[in-house]
Amino acid sequence: MSQDVLREPAKAAIFLVVDVRPGSEDTARALLADLAGLTRAVGFRAPEDQLSCVVGIGSSLWRRLYQAPPPRDLHPFRGLSGARHTAPATHGDLLFHLRSRRLDLCFELERQVLRRLAGHVQVLDEVQGFKYFDERDLLGFVDGTENPEGRAATAAVTIGDQDPAYAGGSYVIVQKYLHDLDAWQALPVAEQERVIGRQKLSDIELTDQPANSHVAATTIVDPDGTERQIVRDNMAFGTPGAGEFGTYFIGYAATPAVIERMLQRMFVGEPPGNHDRILDFSTAVTGSLFFVPTAEFLEAPSTRGPATSPDGSLGIGSLRRSRT
Repeated sequence: MSQDVLREPAKAAIFLVVDVRPGSEDTARALLADLAGLTRAVGFRAPEDQLSCVVGIGSSLWRRLYQAPPPRDLHPFRGLSGARHTAPATHGDLLFHLRSRRLDLCFELERQVLRRLAGHVQVLDEVQGFKYFDERDLLGFVDGTENPEGRAATAAVTIGDQDPAYAGGSYVIVQKYLHDLDAWQALPVAEQERVIGRQKLSDIELTDQPANSHVAATTIVDPDGTERQIVRDNMAFGTPGAGEFGTYFIGYAATPAVIERMLQRMFVGEPPGNHDRILDFSTAVTGSLFFVPTAEFLEAPSTRGPATSPDGSLGIGSLRRSRT
């Protein structure tokens, strides 16, 4: 069974990225095996608020946890540098994506996770996200409009025959963007709409779509005309007292190649130099890639331990929602 990747948009979320300290692999594996039960225990007091947690594993940690070879497309996040904007690559061993209709449930589950991992991990990033009005980001535009639904959503995020040993899993890429709201709000609404590629109030795409709009940059179409899709679950975050306002981008996909192509178009441009204009107002400060195993694998991986056997050979084991 896949982890709970596909959910209705939540009202609250916590994004937690940690590194596992050397020698703490057994503790991390034990926590991952118990995570579903821990989530049920915390969420039991308010099941109607739909607490969930998805965990992703980074490429460097995978080889420390499991004998099985890594999933086919798992690799470190590939940073990008365009003529004007950069998508940095930042480290992360584990991503915890906690969601609920109430922030207190997310808070309590995070507290329990970190209690179990105390002394064994270093927290690299911790962001509390919230639903902002009618699914809008802090720039004032609806976020996630083009997310697929139903079977199309399942197909977009679920690994299949392309990597049979890891069928049912997913990949997830996260980036934290900080907005220059003063510069953005100085733009007339009509110009903001040309940056995004949608009308601000109605959320309808512009008929005269600029080639460097956000919508144009993040629309990926194969040569045969097939549009490639991902599932985004972005959330707004901010601390007005510190002047920090942002969007936490999180994209799930059956292969990271789709999101990587979007980011290439955003930061470098196709052709080069035709970057996504939203980057003139939103700066990426993190970037990480993780594999999302099935729930069954987390609870009982078929092989455990170091990535190589005592003779140095690789152990082989079998394993049982838009805008960027």
